[in-house]
Amino acid sequence: MKKVKWGVLGTASIARGCTIPGMQQADNCELYGVAGRDLKKAEDFKETFGFEKAYGDYDALLADSEVEAVYIPLPNHLHYEWCMKAIAAGKHVLCEKPLAPTKKQAEELFQAAAEKGVVLMEAFAYLHSPYVAALKEELDQETIGEISYIESAFMVQSCKPDDIRMYKEMYGGALYDLGCYCVSLMVWLLGNVPEKAQAIAEYSERNIDLFTTGYMMFPGEIRASFNCGMIFGNARDSRMDRLYIHGSKGYIKSDVEFNQAGELSYTICVDGVKETKTVSAKQNYSLEVEQLGKCITEEEQPHVSSTFSVKNAEVMDLVLEAIGY
Repeated sequence: MKKVKWGVLGTASIARGCTIPGMQQADNCELYGVAGRDLKKAEDFKETFGFEKAYGDYDALLADSEVEAVYIPLPNHLHYEWCMKAIAAGKHVLCEKPLAPTKKQAEELFQAAAEKGVVLMEAFAYLHSPYVAALKEELDQETIGEISYIESAFMVQSCKPDDIRMYKEMYGGALYDLGCYCVSLMVWLLGNVPEKAQAIAEYSERNIDLFTTGYMMFPGEIRASFNCGMIFGNARDSRMDRLYIHGSKGYIKSDVEFNQAGELSYTICVDGVKETKTVSAKQNYSLEVEQLGKCITEEEQPHVSSTFSVKNAEVMDLVLEAIGY
């Protein structure tokens, strides 16, 4: 299998704890370079994970002709800028969610990528999971009948005051960080965007949403609701992930965490009969890296497509407007 030479643009915690370990597991990935504003930190990543090169600034990595694809785990407010720079440098790009703060900017990024002839994909790793594929298949086969209601929740512990998610100028807040998972999951499973959206939020002193709850109406009178928040105190790893889907024949319930790997189960109830189904899922981050690599070497189409990402950004715009963000 042909390997793609990857560069990582930044030394964020999600890169260290999730994506780079996934890259190590991806059969078609070569860890070539890592860049950081702090060269010492980049050197630390190089030694820890086995990159060939470390750079003291992002432009130096983009200028390296050996780098074929770039992963961007930078803070939300830097995604658009560095995606554009990476695209201009002729690199294929995997960028952390949210790809851009607005639908308009997401469209601009995909247009730029198309004109340059490179692949751009938003890094919703969990959407590559066979677990999500199994849930989607249940709905497509109408196992629980016609869908009437879907609910998703993603709640985590409170953030420290200096956390980047606590600053509005960095596009922090629960909706951008967590709610995008809830929204994207519903858009993915239903294959559509809502006709209307309403939401309310609790704001911090810095004017970022700590907790947001939303209601949406999808075509076919499918009601949807979600809750996202950073409100669970300071207990380490305290979180809640929940999915519930109700249909005319029954329901599906899941408490599996977003991006969880391993043997994952959901409960399905049809006509009063409950059944537990289990799906084996690899590390999601390795799956997304492998898939983008195949887009480069085997001309596959991005699993998380430009059409989907733009639709998701459209829904996020609706909810952000509703809460006055």
